[in-house]
Amino acid sequence: MRTALIACGALAREVLALKQKNAWQVDLLALPSLLHNHPERIPEALRQRIHKARQDYDRVIVVYGDCGTGGMLDRMLAEEGVERVSGPHCYEMYANGTFANLMEEAPGTFFLTDYLVQSFDHLVLEGLGLDRFPALRQDYFKNYTRVVYLAQRDDAALVERARWAAESLGLQFEHRRTGYGMLETRLQELIET
Repeated sequence: MRTALIACGALAREVLALKQKNAWQVDLLALPSLLHNHPERIPEALRQRIHKARQDYDRVIVVYGDCGTGGMLDRMLAEEGVERVSGPHCYEMYANGTFANLMEEAPGTFFLTDYLVQSFDHLVLEGLGLDRFPALRQDYFKNYTRVVYLAQRDDAALVERARWAAESLGLQFEHRRTGYGMLETRLQELIET
């Protein structure tokens, strides 16, 4: 039986690493991570990708959190009869059961993952216009107090880049090595059932 994992582009590297680590016989199909800038577009983009994948695969699993769709993603997946990894977003998955505590400690927490650290310039600075209008930083981040980098890999260069990202936003920096967290466990449960 051929299985396709349709994943968010922000999770593609990690899903490929998990595929190799666990010797999963699956194919990865990724959607652009920039869909997160318009979460209302995620369900329809996924629906189209599911329909296309069904032409070549017996089973489709979606590797997305709700990602700000307000439940629209789960409603569409129910209509299509497709499962997804559980969870509201990748931060909760990577935090491995500590996300609620992190938010309780400091509701004004901005999270980074390996992907976001590597794409910070493009997704945050350029994406929010901070490269052109630095004064917007105060408007966007005035209620934030810290950056928590949930690191999937041990990479000193990424830690330093995450530290720089926090400094560029004027926020305190915290680094937590989480690995793949619940993303691996939840995906494993879906693939191996």
